[in-house]
Amino acid sequence: MTQKIIILDFGSQTTQLIGRRVRELDTFCEILPYNKFPKDDPSVIGVILSGSPYSVHDPEAFKVDLSQFVGRLPVLGICYGAQFISHTLGGKVEKADSREYGRANLETIDLDNPLFKGFEKGSQVWMSHGDTITAIPEGFKVIGSTKDVVNAAFTNTQHPTSDTKGVWAVQFHPEVFHTLQGTQLLKNFVVDICGSRQEWSAASFVDSTVAELKAQLGNDRVILGLSGGVDSSVAAVLLNKAIGSNLTCIFVDHGMLRKNEFAQVMEDYKVLGLNVIGVDASEKFFSDLAGVTDPEQKRKIIGRDFVEVFNAEAKKITDAKWLAQGTIYPDRIESLNITGKVIKSHHNVGGLPKEMHLQLCEPLKWLFKDEVRRVGRQLGMPEHLITRHPFPGPGLAVRILGDITREKVQILQDADDIYIRGLREWGLYDQVWQAGAILLSTVRSVGVMGDERTYEHPVALRAVTSTDAMTADWAHLPYEFLAKVSNEIINKVRGVNRVCYDISSKPPATIEWE
Repeated sequence: MTQKIIILDFGSQTTQLIGRRVRELDTFCEILPYNKFPKDDPSVIGVILSGSPYSVHDPEAFKVDLSQFVGRLPVLGICYGAQFISHTLGGKVEKADSREYGRANLETIDLDNPLFKGFEKGSQVWMSHGDTITAIPEGFKVIGSTKDVVNAAFTNTQHPTSDTKGVWAVQFHPEVFHTLQGTQLLKNFVVDICGSRQEWSAASFVDSTVAELKAQLGNDRVILGLSGGVDSSVAAVLLNKAIGSNLTCIFVDHGMLRKNEFAQVMEDYKVLGLNVIGVDASEKFFSDLAGVTDPEQKRKIIGRDFVEVFNAEAKKITDAKWLAQGTIYPDRIESLNITGKVIKSHHNVGGLPKEMHLQLCEPLKWLFKDEVRRVGRQLGMPEHLITRHPFPGPGLAVRILGDITREKVQILQDADDIYIRGLREWGLYDQVWQAGAILLSTVRSVGVMGDERTYEHPVALRAVTSTDAMTADWAHLPYEFLAKVSNEIINKVRGVNRVCYDISSKPPATIEWE
């Protein structure tokens, strides 16, 4: 039985980072809404309570019945999670005199407590809260303090004789980079306290998933919608390993792929030995997108058209019983946030049209992006496919601000091609998580070219560094590179007379502009 850590999400922007850190410890974890704890699941070995944008005193604050797991499983509360534990079990949480945000140092640490094994005195942590715990519950003791936060960490366990199924709570964020020994703390909790066997790996995932797919699908025929990206490609190779010729892949060209991408990707799939049907449906997509400027509407139209085109092609395979998708874990987490408000639509999330009469198969649905890449390497896929940057399902449609036309797509394809080729030539491509050009077609700027006044569109270049796309920093590309690419785009791409570089991080910005 696969062990798992349950992370209850109270709406923090860094909940997914907790999940990534746990996965890096070769331990499976599942992020669930705060009120969806799975009762009677014997595979759960521990529980982590995330942070939250709310105060425990807010009327709309998220609350969970701690009796479901406290005492039965080891529990770690982080920030709001720690405050909720204290508030619920009889401690006191009050508004801090000033917001406690940024770096701090643990001036007092109980190094005998298993949560702080391997820690150094004065270890740096990251605080981010407006409330503070002024009194901990009866039966608990403080095991970590900073200069300004006395109750920075506390527990109801006594090492080494006490029951390990206790409660630990920290008012700082061990999941973020600025908590320098945060990974050590999470390892102490997940491995030493919860008893993880650290069996979650790419190799084990491939073996177990192939076996599960064989049992689930049997001799049924499966259809997979390919996008050319890493996720759907790895899903295809994984399914091909499990069911071979019973897999048929359909690659729909909506006309908004990168320059020459359709032909290049079809050739890659041929090399992989996949059975792929290529469909040029660009005319339909451009027609249906004509005049549409709202980003969410663009996504919905492309998602709808994709299903219609895919469905028409799939109907030709009369004995198909399953639809496979390359949906990964961040897709499912980001599609609906904790408040129930849509952040942005993912065209591969949200169910199937009833008329398709197909069951859904999502072999990668528990993986983060970097885990997908590790699985791809385990499957022996070519490195250029595995290291390929993420690319939005709606393609360049969400990298063109304003309405979509073939002319605008061609302008962006040419600018983007110069940019991406430049990244490869300068050895920068593999140093960034995702890069692409954005056409600001709703904006025109004045320029001078050949002693003549121009009034054309700006292009913004975007490049970010990340591990899972949940958070991202703008990539500090060399000025010399940016200058060369800017000059080449302006000289070679008609319709562009200005190039900008986006230095926004996520949050608050998203990676894509739309």
